[in-house]
Amino acid sequence: QAQVQESGGGLVPVGGSLRLSCRGSGRLFGLNNIDWYRQTPGKQRELVARIRPGGSTEYADSVKGRFTISRDGAKNTVYLQMNSLKPEDTAVYLCYTFYGTDTYWGQGTQVTVSS
Repeated sequence: QAQVQESGGGLVPVGGSLRLSCRGSGRLFGLNNIDWYRQTPGKQRELVARIRPGGSTEYADSVKGRFTISRDGAKNTVYLQMNSLKPEDTAVYLCYTFYGTDTYWGQGTQVTVSS
């Protein structure tokens, strides 16, 4: 069964960096957009970054200039490099993609930025 799996979360001080990884089944990657979302209690899930099959990217205004999404096709992995982290970046980060009519969410990885 196809799936995606996140890793790389943790506890980091304000101004620190983390790199999240999203590894997926081979057929999922490269065909459609791969998105990173984040979720905090009581708030709507927020799209943080997106990478398209051709490699173009887009970011939420709140993370522009600090976060970078990239893809390693050989490893079927999408990365989210997060720099200059702020307390408001604290959230569960989830990877999302789709294939046909099927949607795929990972279980999420917790990022906590301590002030």
